Amino acid sequence: MTASRLTTPSPYSAPPSKQKIADLLTEARDRTLLLISGLSDEDLHQQHDPLMSPIIWDVGHIAHFEELWLTQNLDGPIEFSEMPGLYNPFEHPRATRASLALPTLSQMTERLAEIRRRVLDRLDTVEFDESNPLLRDGYVYNMVLQHEYQHNETILQTLQLKKGAPYRAPRKITFDQRAARDCEMIAFDGGRVTIGTNDRSAAYDNERSQHEVDLRPFLIDRDPVTNARYLEFVSDNGYRRAELWSEAGRRWLAESAAVAPKYWVRDGEEWITRSMDVTRLVERAKPVSHVCYHEAEAFARWDKKRLPTEFEWEAAASWDPSSSESREFPWGNYVADSKSANIDQLAFDTAPVGTYDRNVSPIGCYGMIGDGWEWTSSDFSGYPGFQTFPYKEYSEEFFGPDYKVLRGGSWATRPGAIRNTFR
Repeated sequence: MTASRLTTPSPYSAPPSKQKIADLLTEARDRTLLLISGLSDEDLHQQHDPLMSPIIWDVGHIAHFEELWLTQNLDGPIEFSEMPGLYNPFEHPRATRASLALPTLSQMTERLAEIRRRVLDRLDTVEFDESNPLLRDGYVYNMVLQHEYQHNETILQTLQLKKGAPYRAPRKITFDQRAARDCEMIAFDGGRVTIGTNDRSAAYDNERSQHEVDLRPFLIDRDPVTNARYLEFVSDNGYRRAELWSEAGRRWLAESAAVAPKYWVRDGEEWITRSMDVTRLVERAKPVSHVCYHEAEAFARWDKKRLPTEFEWEAAASWDPSSSESREFPWGNYVADSKSANIDQLAFDTAPVGTYDRNVSPIGCYGMIGDGWEWTSSDFSGYPGFQTFPYKEYSEEFFGPDYKVLRGGSWATRPGAIRNTFR
């Protein structure tokens, strides 16, 4: 093991200026408010799906998480847990949140502004104490920003499920159509690679500590699975062939009665699908989306392949054989933006595979960041030497065989909440 393989500089290292933090907090809040700007109070308070919260609850949770970590916990004593009360997700499971006495949008807007005023006042006096792991390199501010970014994505999941009139997405990005690419595979030669990160400025506890693993040689698809390829699976009766599905998958299939990915509807000889307020033919060149783990596993079995482990995925996305180092992103060690990959929400849809020429890993895999989260076969667990920080409800509560690891982010992921090590 060489030191250089464990010390690749992180683009997040060193605390940003206080003005930069304030600007990032403002930008994050502006995006949250943009996403909900066209919604009525009824839209905000309705339970659009039992698996999702009323959107107004998510907004309140964003505010109170910020209050907990950027005012209360900076003044001590630190409460290394979720805030108790109305917006505690463990006290109030998602299916019950519509029955809570949630505020109106007007009341919530006032609450957001009042908390933010106190946060910025406290920021003026904060010292980035190297001995304080919350403040070192501005970690707590990055954590709160990522939390809001992640709840933006949760809100967008809910808006795709919205009851009544479809959500009118404020689109700012469109894509040219492309022909579907042929399915090719890339060889990874195997060997010892580094997984995870030692970054303490932005990475979550489940991404640490960086460690080495030995991987056997493997082949991995060059591109995400396209709708064109998945249509072949559907047309070959993939949803009706029991031998392609695990026992758990067969149970899910019986309960769901699925015959295609969620939102696909048969229209004569064609399939149509919906992304927010746009309904159109399934576009063959786009990556397939809205498939659960069981569907992904069955498709892989039909294609005489398997899902990658999360270590294989990360190696394919990050490992540079020429330098024997891992990259922060497939294209290098500079932060993701909407010019590098289909992220940051404003397309409100996936892009045809191959649209982003820069979104390619050292070994030649395309599109590993953005468009849609990618399933791996790995259970979610802690890395060697895992230590909960700063609260166990983010990661540790979900370790075990009930949760599989997703990688890579989606079009709905903000740039500050994705990297090759993000799980």
